[in-house]
Amino acid sequence: GAFFLFFLLTFPTKTLPYVIKKKKHIDMKKSLGYNIFRLYKTFQFALVAKNNRIRNMAEKMEEKQAEHNYLEVNGDFRMRELDKSDLDQFNALLQYAFQITTKELFETGWAQDEIKYAKRPILEEAYVIGWFYKNRLASMIVVYNMKMNVYDNIMDMGGITGVATYPEYAGRGLIHSLVRRVLSYMNKQELPISFLCPYSIPFYRKMGWEICSDKLSFNVKDTQLPKPRPVTGMVERVSLDSEDYHNVHNYFAYQRHGCMIRDALSWEEYWRWDNDDMIAAVYYSTEHKPLGYVVYYIANEIFYIKEMVYLNLEANYGLWNYISAHFSMVTQVKGNNFSGEPMAYLFEDSEITETIEPYIMGRIVNVKQFLTDYPYQVTPEDLKIHFKVHDEMAPWNEGDYMVSFHDGENICEQVEDNQSINVVELNVNTLTTMMMGYKRPTYLYDHEKIKTEYYMLTWLERLIPAEKPYFSDYF
Repeated sequence: GAFFLFFLLTFPTKTLPYVIKKKKHIDMKKSLGYNIFRLYKTFQFALVAKNNRIRNMAEKMEEKQAEHNYLEVNGDFRMRELDKSDLDQFNALLQYAFQITTKELFETGWAQDEIKYAKRPILEEAYVIGWFYKNRLASMIVVYNMKMNVYDNIMDMGGITGVATYPEYAGRGLIHSLVRRVLSYMNKQELPISFLCPYSIPFYRKMGWEICSDKLSFNVKDTQLPKPRPVTGMVERVSLDSEDYHNVHNYFAYQRHGCMIRDALSWEEYWRWDNDDMIAAVYYSTEHKPLGYVVYYIANEIFYIKEMVYLNLEANYGLWNYISAHFSMVTQVKGNNFSGEPMAYLFEDSEITETIEPYIMGRIVNVKQFLTDYPYQVTPEDLKIHFKVHDEMAPWNEGDYMVSFHDGENICEQVEDNQSINVVELNVNTLTTMMMGYKRPTYLYDHEKIKTEYYMLTWLERLIPAEKPYFSDYF
């Protein structure tokens, strides 16, 4: 410093600005070099930290893979059960496969994160398995543990949903293997029957499912609405989580064949894709006892009925009175009827429009358990009937099942396949639709769906109740 000061004092004055500029330039160079060096070191430390994070993530991924219990392995494809950590991939595949757009989510009142977390209970309460390709979910299937009414006998039921595969993995038999796996799972869980809403009837028929109920859609013009009928009760609009509304459905489900018993998860699925404009109206008797309800919304002068349930004719008349009271607001009423019977006959002006389409498909998972628990209409002790069943997807069902009755109890035994008397031969599809009452034994015989002696049709018609299934749920 002293040397530099002496240098400045003895140096010509005119050169002073240059020297100062030179010094400043040297200092700037040093400062710039230091900053570059510091930036380099910072980048170097960040790079090391990033590499460490990647290494840690890879190690955790390997640990996670080691933790997973793989059900099947085929090259880079691995089948396993999904858990909460797979929620993002689970939702992504659902939205892709079922073409759920952001616009549709918005229209039904869902935010992207809300629908993701709304689906979390499925991973917690349902059985969800899938194929993963290099840790990416490629294909999956979901099984709900549910209950349904089979001719006043409440049975455990496996509800199949969320069957999806990304297109790049199609044609590899992934779904086929998943279906086999869930059939085995349902059998071990003692779920004697399974139902699903099909996206392809031929596909599920190959897997053993068969049509068990229809959806009848109707369109009634405002001029065709029924005239008011005298009733003593009245209709009240209630909240969608109303206890009275839920109790009516519960009571109805316990007395109507084919109806699903809704638990909390089932109710969530029931409302999943409905818009916020849905309204529930309950019919009450003079004692304020809930006897029926209609769930609906109104848009573009159309009264849309999502579901209408009544426990007696009084409630039926009261609900139609309520619907007809909207005469000045609407030009038509549209809805769905799941009873299996057309409605036109009950209208004064019967020229309403009705269309019918298959709705739900069912499958017996365990033939022996189902035939043992089945509520036969008659139980003759002098009858022994042999059901010779074919089931490629569930080999434990293949064989001859002898059903007999003793002291009002059903007895079902698997016997040697060499019987020649009272034999009814059929596949598991036909057995399901026949026992559920969707198609009668004589109809199936006439269309060569069952093989038996003609006299056995009389017994089958007597054994199987005649009521058609009522199934209105979607999952």
